[in-house]
Amino acid sequence: MKPVRVVSGRAVPLDRSDVDTDQIIPSDWLKRVERTGFGAGLFSDWRDGRDFVLNRPEHAGATVLVAGPNFGTGSSREHAVWALMDYGFEAVVSPRFGDIFRINCTKQGLLPVQVEPSLGRALIDAVIQDPSLELTIDVARGTIEAPGAGLSGTFPLDEFTRDRLLNGWDDIGLTLRHEKAISRYEQARPTWMPSAPARS
Repeated sequence: MKPVRVVSGRAVPLDRSDVDTDQIIPSDWLKRVERTGFGAGLFSDWRDGRDFVLNRPEHAGATVLVAGPNFGTGSSREHAVWALMDYGFEAVVSPRFGDIFRINCTKQGLLPVQVEPSLGRALIDAVIQDPSLELTIDVARGTIEAPGAGLSGTFPLDEFTRDRLLNGWDDIGLTLRHEKAISRYEQARPTWMPSAPARS
């Protein structure tokens, strides 16, 4: 995955709480075998409504989703993260995330920004009032700022997750940090034992 260091851009205010993964990407979309193309199904049941926030032209091209509390609850489907990223979101802001959803985010390179409830509410209100408002989220510093609205705060990230995002390490990338040691081990294995094929 690509390194995630700073996310900066306009936001979409999803003023709803308890948004589960089935609402993020309905189960009809889970038949796809690729990891791409899920953006078209993002919130697809809600997007049938003309007034749904993603259908509003002033939010086109936004890179941050600002949602209410308990975002990403429900099933463990990774497709929810894929749909958000395929649509163009680089970060999701909420006062609280479903645990499995949050972990899936950090493994795929979507930044989950957990903020205090008061800041979350203030950010939604600020973006509703001014859709052109720019947000800046700094992974290394653990900060979120909306200077145009006078809002700022911090969000928690453990050091392992912070390093993973800053360096762009997915699970395969974490393993490949030890590629030389793995190769040495494989070369020393007896020939009668199974071995991994050489990488081209």
